[in-house]
Amino acid sequence: MNAGPSTRTIAATILFALALTGCATTSTITETGSAASGRGFIGEVSAADPRAEEAGRAMLVAGGNATDAAIAVMLALTVVEPQSSGIGGGGFLVRGTASGEVISYDGRETAPAGATPDWFQREDGSLPSFRESVQSGLSVGVPGNIRMAAMAHRDHGKLPWAKLFEPAIRLAREGFRINNRLYNSLSAQPGHAAFSAAARQLYFDAEGQVLPPGSLVRNERLAQTFERIANEGADAFYGSELGAAIVDEVAKATPRTGGMTMADLAAYDARKRGAVCGSYRRYRVCSMGPPSSGGVAVLQILGQLERFDLGALGKDNPVTWHLFIESQRLAYADREQYLADPDFIDVPVAGLLAPDYLAARSALIDPGTSIERPGPGHPAGASRALADGDEPEENGTSHFAAIDGTGTMVSYTSTIESAFGSSLMANGFYLNNELTDFSRTPEVNGRVVANRVEGGKRPRSSMSPTVIWDPAGKPFMAVGAAGGQTIPVTTARAIIGAIDFDLSPQDSLALPFLMAFGDTLMIEQGTWLESAAAQFTALGHAKVMVREAPIKGNAVQRQGEVWKGARDPRVETGLDVP
Repeated sequence: MNAGPSTRTIAATILFALALTGCATTSTITETGSAASGRGFIGEVSAADPRAEEAGRAMLVAGGNATDAAIAVMLALTVVEPQSSGIGGGGFLVRGTASGEVISYDGRETAPAGATPDWFQREDGSLPSFRESVQSGLSVGVPGNIRMAAMAHRDHGKLPWAKLFEPAIRLAREGFRINNRLYNSLSAQPGHAAFSAAARQLYFDAEGQVLPPGSLVRNERLAQTFERIANEGADAFYGSELGAAIVDEVAKATPRTGGMTMADLAAYDARKRGAVCGSYRRYRVCSMGPPSSGGVAVLQILGQLERFDLGALGKDNPVTWHLFIESQRLAYADREQYLADPDFIDVPVAGLLAPDYLAARSALIDPGTSIERPGPGHPAGASRALADGDEPEENGTSHFAAIDGTGTMVSYTSTIESAFGSSLMANGFYLNNELTDFSRTPEVNGRVVANRVEGGKRPRSSMSPTVIWDPAGKPFMAVGAAGGQTIPVTTARAIIGAIDFDLSPQDSLALPFLMAFGDTLMIEQGTWLESAAAQFTALGHAKVMVREAPIKGNAVQRQGEVWKGARDPRVETGLDVP
């Protein structure tokens, strides 16, 4: 059983993700801080773009809460970070209160009702190239962000719905300046980013060249789209001419019958789901459950490591990170085998997170050597009749988090999958290619793949929006990440930094990154890990690869009586202030 992608796919995956995230090891961490108690504390926000952060803070200043702030951030990111997320995609939101109540919202995209397990296969049964599948109407799932945001706002919002759209409308109509990250993403994939004529008019000059950093972009079509949804509610997105424009754009790029219809848009529904929760060193950790694999993976990584004193080993010890990698490999082996949409597949969540199961898996971890071929375990309630599929790597995503004056934490991860999604654009925003998160092969050796395409099904995700309470039950941290398959690893690493090493959020996010891809260990270029490559080899990691880290994390965290927000130091924002 594979525990990750084959070695030959790793370099391409990492380079593609680097193009997406615009990672740069030379940038500096952005940190802000607000008093966590006392008069005047209204909250804190963290996002990948300062302009989106300001949209969230504006909601807090206006008397809104963390839910309002997070939704405003998502809308603003549609404008200023079009390569990564937005209303053309979906996401997951986890909300935790000061009293310990927690709920999660599932806004993951769905396959059209007409989708079948052989959705991506040609008539002769062969598979086209991955890029061909991406740049097609076949890749577009019914977007979920707006429906999920409306549900969360109905349940918990404080400000009027239309108020949340004001910063995004202003950014779209008055204009925003192209920053270095967006410029780098456009330059890395100009043919994909400019596939739509509407996109070419926004981000490219008359000669077809990417507009340089600092260029002012006005997206009036998107501003009008926002106004329509703000005034008429979420139904305006899933019906009327807005919905018709989405369906028309998808239909033009769909090479077969059964593509997305207005009925698919009308039928879309966000879901409330119970968060998955566990304990790590007496901290309560809650994250997103299936159809995301991320929360389960984060909790498994932490649960399997709890018997090791990482704090005593230290953050600069190769053994610490060897243990971390071994735990990740075990968690990801389970992920590949068992995780999928729980509305279609019986996912053994309770068995995967049971203390006795985690203890048994942890016992496989040896501080002195690497597991040769980690495979999935046998948790209670699991079926071994399912097969591991051939899911490609996830990419385009953005994470953001908010805390308000009541101590309510909201952790929200939003995505359109690849950089610039499917490359198709409607109503001023890019449409996702989330259906390529399904396995394009529905069966392996006669066994059904859990994460195969089916009508109305939600593809498996790695997104891991997480909220944490300290041992006294006080809100402590809201954290998550972007970067596809790296998301659970980045999230767990930040949690370990905060809890085991007592680091600030910016220092936790800045910890060197490493991750196992199959039997290859990737370690981050330009960090002390690079000089420790021989020690990792001695611990049994025979194949070590040095690369830049395609990751992008965000967090808000309480330190003493101050809440601090931070974004990943690898994210080169640049020219973020219009």
